[in-house]
Amino acid sequence: MDLMLAYDHSRNARIALDAVIEMFGPLKPTVTLVTVIEDVGSATADVDELFSEQYALQKTGVERAAAELAAAGFEARVILAEGDARKMILRAAEERKPDLLVMARHSHQPDSGPLRFITRRIDALVEEFDHMTFGSVSAFLARRVKCPIMIIPTHLTDTEMSAAQK
Repeated sequence: MDLMLAYDHSRNARIALDAVIEMFGPLKPTVTLVTVIEDVGSATADVDELFSEQYALQKTGVERAAAELAAAGFEARVILAEGDARKMILRAAEERKPDLLVMARHSHQPDSGPLRFITRRIDALVEEFDHMTFGSVSAFLARRVKCPIMIIPTHLTDTEMSAAQK
């Protein structure tokens, strides 16, 4: 069995990774982790530095996830892509033809951190804009990918919500 997991090193991607390990552990499938670093489209030095930092962060995160899968007995591969996440994941699925594409559903809860309040507001605006124009990444892929897709829910339990707000 060959799985593809969209992995962006976020809390939601972590939930999807844990679900893959739990659900498919006994089968020990090959898992291809695909991570996409989105280019912000500006030619300033600050943006180049920000892109480089994001690239390094996601590369490190996806490599750690692959190492975790390997430690659990899975064969793990990594694809690093640059561009629009929807299109790059679709392209990877078309080229690799996995038996199943797994990804986390976008939630309204951003990763925890000191800017949580601001990111929650920005996240809500971006989410609304996405639905008006393109749809979410998972919705885009569900309409276009030619393999089965499993979208893992990422809602927080009341206990997790309380812990995250601290």
